Amino acid sequence: FERECEKFFKVKHAVTVNSWTSGLVAAVGAIGIEPGDEVIVSPWTMCASATAILHWNAIPVFADVEKDSMNISVESIEQKITPKTRAILPVHFAGKSCDIKNIQRIARKNDLKIIEDCAHAIGAHYEEKHLGNFGSAGCFSFYPTKNMTTIEGGMVVTNSKDIAEYIMSARNHGLTKTLSQRYSIGKPWDYDMRESGYNYRLDEIRSSLGLSQLKRIKKINKLRERRFEYYNKRLKGIDHITTPSSSSKNDHAYHLYILKVEPNKKISRDILFKKLLERGIRTSVHYKPLHMFSAFKKFRNNTTDLKNSSHLYNEIISLPFYPNISKRQQDYVVRS
Repeated sequence: FERECEKFFKVKHAVTVNSWTSGLVAAVGAIGIEPGDEVIVSPWTMCASATAILHWNAIPVFADVEKDSMNISVESIEQKITPKTRAILPVHFAGKSCDIKNIQRIARKNDLKIIEDCAHAIGAHYEEKHLGNFGSAGCFSFYPTKNMTTIEGGMVVTNSKDIAEYIMSARNHGLTKTLSQRYSIGKPWDYDMRESGYNYRLDEIRSSLGLSQLKRIKKINKLRERRFEYYNKRLKGIDHITTPSSSSKNDHAYHLYILKVEPNKKISRDILFKKLLERGIRTSVHYKPLHMFSAFKKFRNNTTDLKNSSHLYNEIISLPFYPNISKRQQDYVVRS
């Protein structure tokens, strides 16, 4: 599975882990983040994007997002850099590539590392290069809700041998040899533990499922694109609704379909949520901005300028969206 992913992502190393979260934790450790270091991250993501930073007793610094794409703002990143900043952790939100080339430029200028959060973005590219290839490492999720799944599981991709070896050791309790390596040659008991690690391994059964899913991912993403465009076509004429942007650049994996509900006297996002639920349509919000969580309370002194993130939280709603949703089902959502 790892070898096939190296071909798919066009990277030198693909390392399986038991979850995207585990991969993020290991990748942040692999680039040498230490206690007190600052890592700039989007608040518009699942909480693990930032807790992977907290795991190393480092400080997550939240940069605002762009109002249209909901991806991390390059301008906000530049404003958040301090002498303590060591890395940037951009999130390719909803499967759409963020402005990764300009983030690379900022990182080079300020001698910063990049860890790409690609949980939503398998199959998405930036200028013909698969996402995950632009920083020190990229972390993918194979959770059941993602475009492809191993039930639970994740993948870290990198072109650095040192980072790959670090993650392979970190996923195996910090040991320098796997079980099969220990019994393949020499003395099976002759190995070392250089630092504390964890059981972040992905098992063979889930890897087999991953191989099957990988063969289908292009077809799956094409189905998602068609469903995405059908929603856009049918919803564009509705007052007070803003549909998400399409893409013709292969830089979108179409992971989520998110509407913006413009506040007005007749309707709000919360009312729409309630009314749709009454008709049997389950929707959600992706996500509650991280700076609003109690766990990140101590970092709120640097979040006063996250205006777009705070504003969007009251407007967005994610509609039912998956590869085999039928036009009949989508039409029911649109009519409702």
